[in-house]
Amino acid sequence: MIWVLVLVFVVCLVLRFPIAFALGLSCLSYILVKGIPLIIIPMKMYSGIDVFVLLSVPGFIMAGNLMNQGGLTEKIITFCNHLLGHIRGGLSLVNIGASMLFAGISGTAISDTASMGSIMIPAMKKEGYDTGFSCAVTAASSTIGPIIPPSVPMIIAATLSGLSVGKLFLAGALPGLLLGIGLLITAYVISRKRNYPKHARSTLKQVTLGFVDTFWSLLMTFIILYGIIGGLFTPTEASIIAVVYALIDW
Repeated sequence: MIWVLVLVFVVCLVLRFPIAFALGLSCLSYILVKGIPLIIIPMKMYSGIDVFVLLSVPGFIMAGNLMNQGGLTEKIITFCNHLLGHIRGGLSLVNIGASMLFAGISGTAISDTASMGSIMIPAMKKEGYDTGFSCAVTAASSTIGPIIPPSVPMIIAATLSGLSVGKLFLAGALPGLLLGIGLLITAYVISRKRNYPKHARSTLKQVTLGFVDTFWSLLMTFIILYGIIGGLFTPTEASIIAVVYALIDW
């Protein structure tokens, strides 16, 4: 009866059905032809989402939104501007550096793009950066979000594959940093060629104050990572701790 599954799937694709609908209809056709009780559908759907670790996903998303609403994005951008703004093409470097720091809070590329893009793209265009370059830097740097822990895609991957969430988080830290460094070098080289502007060098006091403003918020990343890897709490418990921490920091 496998031909029913394949035939219905191919016909749905030819009729330009979305792939999700094509898969669903082909599976439903196979179940009906084989005479399998339909009660199996809700049972399998429920068992697929009845995973304790998946409860951490909305927790981390909520913690990232709380941090963002509390003004953390502006603090991170200000701190990175004090550190990197005096280099040629400083705003592009600030964009990437801020994405690296915010990645440890948001856990997703979309939230990173929405938070940083709404601020950095207009600012870069105002200072003379090309629109394409500004958007490309924002989009490329947002890919660091799912790599540097905590990462929502890593939690989902760990749930589906049975891998350790803590080990996946630890494995993503170094590649995320290397990716960010690579983007910084690329943005700097392009900025030098196009002679993009730079800001005046910030004083040590400004850098220190910027670090103090963001320290307690960024400390959340290390608390979560150390707690999960050290076995102090599960990823779901870590997400709740992150929400409470974000509320206190807010």
